[in-house]
Amino acid sequence: MSNTRWEQLLRYRFIEIVAMWEGRLTTRHLCDVFGIGRQQASKDINNYKRSIGPGNLEYDPIAKGYQPSADFTPKVSRGEAEEYLEIVAGVSDIQQLLGQLPHAFLSTEVLTAPRRHIPPLILRPLLQAARDHRRVEVDYVSLNQPDREGRIIVPHTLVWTGLRWHVRGWCEKNQDYRDFVLSRFRGEPEILEASEHTADNDADWQQYVEVVIAPDPRLTAQQQEVVAHDFDMRDHRLMLRARARLLPYLIKLLQIELNPEDRHPRAQQVIILNQTDLTPWLFEST
Repeated sequence: MSNTRWEQLLRYRFIEIVAMWEGRLTTRHLCDVFGIGRQQASKDINNYKRSIGPGNLEYDPIAKGYQPSADFTPKVSRGEAEEYLEIVAGVSDIQQLLGQLPHAFLSTEVLTAPRRHIPPLILRPLLQAARDHRRVEVDYVSLNQPDREGRIIVPHTLVWTGLRWHVRGWCEKNQDYRDFVLSRFRGEPEILEASEHTADNDADWQQYVEVVIAPDPRLTAQQQEVVAHDFDMRDHRLMLRARARLLPYLIKLLQIELNPEDRHPRAQQVIILNQTDLTPWLFEST
């Protein structure tokens, strides 16, 4: 498979995901999504059956399509539902390369957060500075400082929080590593000389923590069982591993109130069992 072109590998992955989660794959799937002819689509399916996943697909003449066999084993995908759901939602790597799936593929409705405009003239130098470990002079605004403020930072990593993009880097003003919202940069950053403040020196970035969540104990036993099933918990516990510095974003993403008594249990649903251990990283600086 090392000699497989990435376009073909993408189609093989699509074949596997659709067959696994829809239970029926046809050449039409490939034709509609990848813009290829039926002959090429048939060739891709046969190549997958022969070289990628032997024994994974069986043709059903009644359904007029390929179905996953009883011994189906993912070869080029992880076998997780999110892979299929991302395709349906139009946010998978397949859509990033090929665009949105045809409307006839499946009826869906997806809510997304409003996009935040980030001009290339801002993002491009930040990426270059992060790649080359360079200092960069920027103008930045925040809720605490809504007027433009000049800063010199050393970016090292782009971060997607589930709602917006940040860049993580050293801030010379605060003499500390901070997170900067990309949409709050103004003007055009100016790249300066190299810096020794890299991601390797960012202690909170290199530190990982374990977050243990459980159903809110104020819920009834039956309600707690529902929540535990929602999160695929074991013994009503789920351990999540995250970078320490990204912990506040994870808490927001899970919609967890750190003072659960301030929120109705049906809205809260889950609590953090080891919150005391995580206190040093629960509140971020701006």
